[in-house]
Amino acid sequence: MDFSYTEEQTLLRNSVSKFLADNYDFESFKKISRSETGWKKENWTQFAELGLLAAPLPEEFGGLGGGAFETQIVMEDFGRALVVEPFAGTVVVGGGFLKHGGSAAQKEEWLGKIAAGETVLAFAFAEAQGRFNYADLATTAKKSGSGYVLNGKKAVVIGAPWADHLIVTARTGGSQREDQGVSVFLVPKSAKGVSTRDYATVDGLRASEVTFENVDVPAANLIGAEGNGLPLIERVTDEAIAAHSAEATGAMKVLLDATVEYSKTRKQFGVPIGKFQVLQHRMVDMFMNYEQSQSVTLMVTLKLEAEETERKKAASAAKVQIGKAGRFVGQSAVQIHGGMGMTDELNVGHYFKRLTMLDTLYGNVDHHLKRYAALS
Repeated sequence: MDFSYTEEQTLLRNSVSKFLADNYDFESFKKISRSETGWKKENWTQFAELGLLAAPLPEEFGGLGGGAFETQIVMEDFGRALVVEPFAGTVVVGGGFLKHGGSAAQKEEWLGKIAAGETVLAFAFAEAQGRFNYADLATTAKKSGSGYVLNGKKAVVIGAPWADHLIVTARTGGSQREDQGVSVFLVPKSAKGVSTRDYATVDGLRASEVTFENVDVPAANLIGAEGNGLPLIERVTDEAIAAHSAEATGAMKVLLDATVEYSKTRKQFGVPIGKFQVLQHRMVDMFMNYEQSQSVTLMVTLKLEAEETERKKAASAAKVQIGKAGRFVGQSAVQIHGGMGMTDELNVGHYFKRLTMLDTLYGNVDHHLKRYAALS
């Protein structure tokens, strides 16, 4: 099987790499993430002009007709640069819900806006009691006339401070943890009854706690079939897992390269620490974890169009490998760098924090080990 990039994919990778090399070094990341807004709108506009936001979206709705591999290319380079702008939340998750579950009218209205950088979306799914169960929902959407009334709270909604619309999971029927009765809605953040508490996350992103109090949602804002949203949520989050796996491999590569380079210059007892066999072994293990993570990312990307069980197993396998490898590579990089490894001035600690946050997104290692076992 030929795994080499097509000419179009190579051009995309070159375009992303050049922009980030020119505009998104580590000092830029710190400046952007610590700014009042926490992101740079000009970068978002530039992403749209470069075609990054359109790359994985259908051509008939303003995209460039790519798919999961184009997403992988973008996300891996974004991982190398610690990009904070919400590509995954808007294009991968938001675009995914609309591609797979949206009505013709929704696709026509929203996919073009995503591709053009005219909208920012955030996925509001996590709840305090829910852990990693997408069906454990206390948020409700009850029928009211021709629409719905939404009530509930969502936790750690990544990218919500920048979003103009939220994709919200809510229960329209059934008991709190029942698979049936889960629905998905597109809700304007400016709607009456929506309130947010915004904050910075440990890895330099922004998130919100979101409260919905008697929010009127038109029936036209329902994405997919009422009460049957769980399969759609699982499909889109599996695609997001593949995207964030690519992001994690990009971060691991930076940590690996930085650690190897540091070991050549840092001296103890008059010799570079890279001469010490125990550290050589540790760095080889870091390299092996990175290579295995690249392989599993390619595997899950290939499996996204497979039948449901195979896709889910691939996504869980990726989460387990990426979670374990990210922890090992991050901890090893910090340890080999010594006390300075977690200082704010050095990039190592920031990449470790991003990998740690990615481990918990859409389920941690323990959760996905259980999910994989249940599917086997």
